[in-house]
Amino acid sequence: MDQKQYDYAIIGAGAAGLQLILKMIHEPFFKERTILVLDRDDKRANDRTWCFWEPGKTKWDGLATHIWSQGKFINNKETVDFDLRPYRYKMVRSESFYRFGKEEVQKAGNITWIKDEIVSIEKQDVIGEKQTYRATHIFDSRIPQEFHEKQDNYHSLIQHFKGWFIKTKSPAFDPGTFTMMDYRLKWKDSTSFTYVLPISETEALVEFTLFNDQLLMTDEYDQYLRQYIYKYLDIDSYEITEVEQGLIPMSDYPFHTHHSKFVTLIGTAGGWVRPSSGYSFKNADRYSTMMVENIIKGKRPEKGIGTSRFRMYDSIFLNVLSARNDLGEDIFTRLYTKPDIQSVFRFLDEESSLAEDIKVMFSLNKPQFWKAFLQTFVR
Repeated sequence: MDQKQYDYAIIGAGAAGLQLILKMIHEPFFKERTILVLDRDDKRANDRTWCFWEPGKTKWDGLATHIWSQGKFINNKETVDFDLRPYRYKMVRSESFYRFGKEEVQKAGNITWIKDEIVSIEKQDVIGEKQTYRATHIFDSRIPQEFHEKQDNYHSLIQHFKGWFIKTKSPAFDPGTFTMMDYRLKWKDSTSFTYVLPISETEALVEFTLFNDQLLMTDEYDQYLRQYIYKYLDIDSYEITEVEQGLIPMSDYPFHTHHSKFVTLIGTAGGWVRPSSGYSFKNADRYSTMMVENIIKGKRPEKGIGTSRFRMYDSIFLNVLSARNDLGEDIFTRLYTKPDIQSVFRFLDEESSLAEDIKVMFSLNKPQFWKAFLQTFVR
């Protein structure tokens, strides 16, 4: 058993864990603190792609595979082009992010990185398959078992997807414009769409995504990808250079109730994924900053993270789509075809004012939303 006492232990070096580590590294407060990073993986593979919007140039530009200022939204009735500026949509591949994070960790003299599968936490002891570690405070990115056992008591959906990075011999894409959502090809009566991120004139990520509670068979995702590429991109010859597949729980489950004196949940486990969009990378950036500031001020790390106002909005959104998943296309059409797309980005980034929130909610103009709104207060 490892007898060393660490100040902080971070379980999981994904988007949330690594961003928290990077925030700590650059704050003098943590220079004399010992930090332990625990992950079951070496973090070398391109196992996921993070996309997010933010205004102007930032620290992430250097890691971005591609950046777009123009986008489009498509359904069977129309194609809506939108200008994101001053926002830009950025793609960061996990391999670049992991490499950057590990290089920063290696420069710091107070961080220990150990590869181990964590089995459980008992107060301040982190029990792994290899050994047990002790820390004054623990940040845990593992989803609580109670979430799986009790999710029927809450509004829950799954964002699940499969994407192909494809390459063509001749130009087939406009690398200046990405497709946020294309609803011309859908899985039955569900909220499902295709997402296209052109990296060059001959390369793009094409991804079929669903927001529902029913996973597909692997070959069914493939079927829809093939159909979309042939019918809507008008491409009949291409090479699949890489494949990615995943699922993200979208729920109004109260993850925050699992925080304790010694343990703070982070990432998906901490409720950092915004259920109304499925985006998480920017939340990991913002919430990590807030946690570090809270620690420096002597507050609980999770203080002020995940405001009740936005949790309520997400609960309403999930309530509606859980009951009427077929409404997703109309809801997202109303959101992403607004003349002021920037106000939607502020709303989804939890940076909007109450007046802006009301304006966005009224633009959805669905009786199901008002019914869900009332149910939220009597629940």
